[in-house]
This record gives sequence, C-alpha cells and structure tokens, in this order.
Amino acid sequence: MIKTKAYAAQTAASLLAPYEFQRRAPGADDVQIEILYCGVCHSDLHTARGEWKGTQFPCVPGHEIVGRVVAVGSQVDKFKVGDLAGVGCMVDSCGHCHSCAEGEEQYCENGFTGTYNGPMFGGENTYGGYSQTIVVKQSFVLHIRHAEADLASVAPLLCAGITTWSPLRHWGAGPGKQVGIVGLGGLGHMGVKLAHAMGTHVTLFTTSPGKVEDGKRLGADRVCVSTDPAQMAALANHFDLIINTVAAPHNLDAFLGLLKLDGTMTLVGAPAEPHPSPGVFNLIFKRRSLAGSLIGGIRETQEMLDFCAEHGIVSDIEMIPMDYINTAYERMLKNDVKYRFVIDLATLG
Repeated sequence: MIKTKAYAAQTAASLLAPYEFQRRAPGADDVQIEILYCGVCHSDLHTARGEWKGTQFPCVPGHEIVGRVVAVGSQVDKFKVGDLAGVGCMVDSCGHCHSCAEGEEQYCENGFTGTYNGPMFGGENTYGGYSQTIVVKQSFVLHIRHAEADLASVAPLLCAGITTWSPLRHWGAGPGKQVGIVGLGGLGHMGVKLAHAMGTHVTLFTTSPGKVEDGKRLGADRVCVSTDPAQMAALANHFDLIINTVAAPHNLDAFLGLLKLDGTMTLVGAPAEPHPSPGVFNLIFKRRSLAGSLIGGIRETQEMLDFCAEHGIVSDIEMIPMDYINTAYERMLKNDVKYRFVIDLATLG
C-alpha cells in the first residue's frame, strides 16, 4: 500500500482539509503516476458539497490529472517509468457492454468508475487528483505529448477539453459549419478554442460585454451578448450546432430559436437544478434537437489530446497552491477565474 497525502471534504458542510489515505500498490496491469498538476472542475465543488446525490465521504476530488509515471506493473506495455501521463474522469468500466466495446466507456451500461466518488451505481470509494499519487489500470491512462512546460495548462483538457471536443466531433463540427458556444468559463473557453481549430465559424454567447475581446482572442469569429435582444434576433435560424456549457438553470428557448432546420443544441453544463422546460413548438417547426453529451471515451480523449498537442492548444489557467482550494471554490462560484484553476501538487508537501 502507498501512503498518500491529499485534501478531502469529510462532510458536505466541511471545508477541504489535509487528509491521508492508502493507495493500492500497482498490480500487473497498473500504472502509478506522481501527480504534478490537477485542474479544478465545477463537478469537484458539486460533489464535495453534496449538491449531487450520492457523494461518498471522505471525498478527494480531482479528475483533470497530469503527472509522471513512477512505476508500472509487469503486464504494462503502453507506458514506462518517466513517461508523462494523464487521467481523466474515469478509472474503470465494465469492459464488456455495447458502449464499452464501441470505445464509449463514459456510457457504460453497468456504470463507469469515477476517478473520485467510486462506481456510478455504488461500490468502493475512489479518490481523485487532489493528492500526491494515483494508481490506475493502463487502459484508462492517457499519453501526454505536449511539451513539459505546458503540463499545468494541459490538465483541464482531461475534462473541460474532452467535454467540448466530444460533441463537436459527434455532430460534425468543421469547415462550413456554424457553431455557437454558450458561456465563457472553463468549458466554454475550451469549446471556442477547439471549434476554431477544427475550422468552424465560431460564435460565442456571453452575458458579459466585458468578455467580448477575450472571446475573440480565444478564437471566436463573432461574440454575441445574449442579454441583447437585437443581437440574438439577428442570429435566428443560423446555427448547425450550439454547445451550451452553462452550469446554471436558464431559458433554453432563447438559444433553440437560433438553430437551423435540423440543428442541435447539446447541453454539457450540469446545473444542480433543472432548466425550465423548453417549448415544444420551438423544436418541432424546425426539426431541431435538444441533446446532451457526457465527457468522452478513452480513445476519443486520446484523440483530443493528440489534436491539442499538434495544434498547440492548452487551457488558460490560474495556478494555485493546494491550501488555496476553498478560496478557489468560492471564486469559481462567482466566475472569478480565467478560465480554470490548476493545483500545483508540489505545494501539498
């Protein structure tokens, strides 16, 4: 067993604080990674504070993990000691259902095992990346091919990157397509960067006029202030695909009306409370679709990482020490970060 320092929430009402636990020693098919950096996702906050049902405590969040391989099992053939590696939102799945066979482990019919908070349908707890080290079976470990100097900024790709990449790929974003990204936060800024690099015409929707220039810097061809009725009306029946990253309940009809015939709006933000129900006529008169998308499979995540390495894409981050995490959560609730906090695990001590 490997004694591991971490930060954990002991209850839904408690602050994250220092915690020690035991990781398993690497088995034959396992990779042990010294965690160098871990991104801070809104899901971490929701889970640590018990805002989503089923949190297992103590809770050690973190599923945007990059680090260095320090040990491998006897049957590991894809990684060696010294490699740079990443771990995203999953560390296991059943491996034999239709979804797993298709490389879509995030939709495992028997429930994937989260990097933290254990299997979806119940089981032994798992502990995430707010910790010194992690041991994961090699089939759920990703190769990192970015320069080592970019590692901290690569970490959010393991969730924010794949969460936006997967629907962009699935619904065919590319040259000649009009794509909208709703919200400029951790997910939204990655959506803009990826959609731009894929050759789409990108429109960013934001409620903040102060984010117009930043949106253009990140790659948006157009920025629409969504609280301006005239700007919204000018884009009616315009988009092939809208990726909605907002993690708070809001009026979906305002954006559904911007879709073309057969256009799709995909929800990737996960609010703690439901959105108001959209109007049926907004859907049926243009054969529009309202859809959802959940992270991505391991194969697709590796594809995204390799694309980002090839195109020099990383997240915009603010690096923080581990003991700043509770302040970071409060700032994240106020959207006071551009655009992802990343923990330097060297500060865990």
